[in-house]
Amino acid sequence: MRAVRYILAGAMLCLGTAGFAATNTSNNNGFRYKWKDTSGHSYFSDSLTPEAMMAGYDVVNSQGVTVRHVDRQMTADERAAAKKIADQKAAAMQVEQQRQRDDAQMLNAYPNEASFMTAKNAELENFEQATRTTRLNLQGQEKALADLLTRAGDLERAKQPVPGYLTQRISEQRNTVASLRATLQRQQVARDAAKVKIDAQLQHYRQLKAANGG
Repeated sequence: MRAVRYILAGAMLCLGTAGFAATNTSNNNGFRYKWKDTSGHSYFSDSLTPEAMMAGYDVVNSQGVTVRHVDRQMTADERAAAKKIADQKAAAMQVEQQRQRDDAQMLNAYPNEASFMTAKNAELENFEQATRTTRLNLQGQEKALADLLTRAGDLERAKQPVPGYLTQRISEQRNTVASLRATLQRQQVARDAAKVKIDAQLQHYRQLKAANGG
């Protein structure tokens, strides 16, 4: 029986020692936590509380000096807004990095302004060639339409009916002419836009060359 009491006493002593050690461990760091509520009142605590984490807090050492600040926890809406801003910054960074790569590629591709303009004039010539081809085709189709209309007009002046096939051909030819006119207009717009773009590229190229001592 006495042996049992010794065992129990020893166990209690061990538990007490462990508890004391645990208590010491939690307090040995000497840090405290300081925060303010929405009214501006300051609070101190030896342990973090939900209020401190919601408000944001300072970690204070045993000398009362703030060693670290932790921002308050964000709401779901705030986290979403922060993520949106971070995504926008990342996208802007990607755009800037791509611009820098494009600038480097431009400088490598065109060692001088003459080589730059040779390449760009070739691009413009492609637009001009497409426009000329469409214009010539349009002129031929307009002449074909005029011939069909003349034939129909001659029949009408002769008091003769205009055959159905001729009426159909006139309708189809008008559609062809209208389509070519629309194509020509698009090509002219594209050519003019290309000229504006090349002018802007030339200015940018000159700025890059000047910045790189060229």
